Amino acid sequence: MIKPRFISFEGGEGSGKSTQIKLLAKRLAKYGDVITTREPGGTIEAEIIRNLLVKGKKNKWSGVVETLLLYAARKDHIDKIIDPSLKKNKWVLCDRFKESTLVYQGHAKNVDINLIKKLDKIITNNLTPGLTFILDIDPIIGLKRSKRKSNTETRYENMSLGFHNKIRKAFRTIAKSNKKKFVLINANQDINLIQDIIWNEVLKRINAK
Repeated sequence: MIKPRFISFEGGEGSGKSTQIKLLAKRLAKYGDVITTREPGGTIEAEIIRNLLVKGKKNKWSGVVETLLLYAARKDHIDKIIDPSLKKNKWVLCDRFKESTLVYQGHAKNVDINLIKKLDKIITNNLTPGLTFILDIDPIIGLKRSKRKSNTETRYENMSLGFHNKIRKAFRTIAKSNKKKFVLINANQDINLIQDIIWNEVLKRINAK
């Protein structure tokens, strides 16, 4: 179920997703109401699950447990925020969605990809953003950015460099799988240049309607 007004942002740690979502939201506002949200999280209840996932010891959960927690949070998020907003014809910009689960838990933590796909079909009815930006960055650079003092959500940042290299490789592979839906962007460029690349891609789709 592809939703054209649903746009997700993916990428490794420190790739600048949050910054670009804010910039796009400002530009997109003249084309309708814009909701910015994130995963895991987005609702009060899903944010509780987020805290379990992004804080604490890096080995406290298995990949399968993480996947189940993520889909519990995602279901709540879709039911309370994403679906109602899309039904009101609002734009929804989301910091991470199902590709992050495929990459982090599937490819990097070796959870069965078929299990993730089955959960996605059952729980989200295959809800899919119409456009996904994948911000690509060398994990060494991204982790340095992300491990700032103000960041208290560092459970994934504390995982091995090998783990983060797997994440980058998997995102790049996904980006190649469907170039109409996925836009791979070098996240080590100037913020304003990245912003313009993103806006031009969004405008193409707005003008094509």
